[in-house]
Order: sequence, then C-alpha cells, then structure tokens
Amino acid sequence: MVFKNITRNQDGALSTLRIVAILAGMAILSGCSATGAAIGAGAVAANTAAQERPFQKAVTDVQIKLEINDLFLRENISIFRKVNIQVNEGKVLLSGNVELPEHRIIAVREAWKATGVREVINEIEVNNDSGITDYARDVWINTQLKAVILFDKEITSINYNIDTVNQSVYLLGIAQNQQEINRVIAHAKDIDYVKRVVSYVTLKDDPARTQ
Repeated sequence: MVFKNITRNQDGALSTLRIVAILAGMAILSGCSATGAAIGAGAVAANTAAQERPFQKAVTDVQIKLEINDLFLRENISIFRKVNIQVNEGKVLLSGNVELPEHRIIAVREAWKATGVREVINEIEVNNDSGITDYARDVWINTQLKAVILFDKEITSINYNIDTVNQSVYLLGIAQNQQEINRVIAHAKDIDYVKRVVSYVTLKDDPARTQ
C-alpha cells in the first residue's frame, strides 16, 4: 500500500509532507487525473479543515480507509468491490451486500488490522437479490438526504457521513447536540423508499472522543 509505512515525527504526528501525500493520493484514487490531483487534494484539505474533528484525526481516518481498502483488495476482490467503508475518528462502519456469510467475517477481521482502528461496526448484509433498481434507489436516497441537510441551517452537514444500502440509511459522524441528530434522522425518514435509519453518530462533547 502506498501509505502503509507513513512516518511520524517525535510527537507521533504525521508530518505535513505526509499529510499532503495522503490527500493527494485520496484525490487520485477518487478518480482525479494526475493534473487535477493537486486541486483535488486542496479540496479535500479544505473540506477536512471545516469539520468538527481535528485535522489530524481526519487525515488519520483517510489513512485508515485507504489501508482497509488495500487489505480487502489483497484478501478478496469481491469484498473490495461490494463492502462500503466509512471512518470517523477511528470508528469504522462497514456496509454493503456480499455473496457469502463468511465474507462478513473476513471483512471485519481485515478492518481490525488497519492501524488506528478503535471500533468496527458490521452492517454488511448477505444479499444476492439486490439489483440495479435497488442500487439506483440507494443512490437517489443518498443524494436527497445530503441535499436536505446541506440546506438545513440547524445542521452542520459536513460532519456527517451517509451511506444507503438496500434502502437502509446509515449515519456516521459528529453532532453538535442530540437535537441535530434528531433532525438528520427525521429528514432521512421523510425520504421516499427509506426503510430504516441507523445512527452511529457521536455527540461533540462525548467523553469517548478524547479517550
């Protein structure tokens, strides 16, 4: 993996040069051209700086996601293709559809191998019946919810990760307070086709964030 052996300074923090490398790599892996990598890295950096989580933690989350993707790719191409990964302050949420029950176990096992992982949440489903229509609905739900919370002035939308699988909405991130979480959940439930909403959002003042 490109970033597997990233070095740290004497305080244990990633160097500025390595941070830029991670962000640039993230931009490239997201589909940017080589000439657009610098712009993509800048956009990721700006987005990261605006989040509730510290910049250092956000960069570490990027590193964790890249490493898990690499572990999945090495272990099983089907798991790599079908399991979605969200990471927030070391909390990893796995979702998606896999073909075999053992793939759920393998995915969790491999996720725990990544450096910096504090928790792994398994929401992977064994489902071979999901088709193009289901996928299109999931994408539509995701797009609708992101748009709604973006324009809700009482929600800091940048702090939320959203994934939808089989019309189930999974939320991960950091909320300013319980009222904000409730608003996000309410918005999700108002969207057509949504079957359920599962929240793994952490409150901003949760003591666990500093542990």
